Amino acid sequence: MSKIDPELKKKLLKETQTPFKGLRRILWIAFSGSAFLGLLIMLSKIASGSELQQNNLFIQLGACIIFPTLLFFDRNAD
Repeated sequence: MSKIDPELKKKLLKETQTPFKGLRRILWIAFSGSAFLGLLIMLSKIASGSELQQNNLFIQLGACIIFPTLLFFDRNAD
């Protein structure tokens, strides 16, 4: 008895199951890019002979692993 188009209804139900999916994917992409850029800068500092704290390098490597992994798990299951 509903006047809603079945395709629109399916899309709305999908959105209620995974709200803000587009925004989350944009954030994961931005965070991943930032992590890889930061790692590139750290590696260039190491190559130039500067000393870096090992903790900072591990944090950057962790970010380079975590954010693309979150992007991978946030993909469509279709």
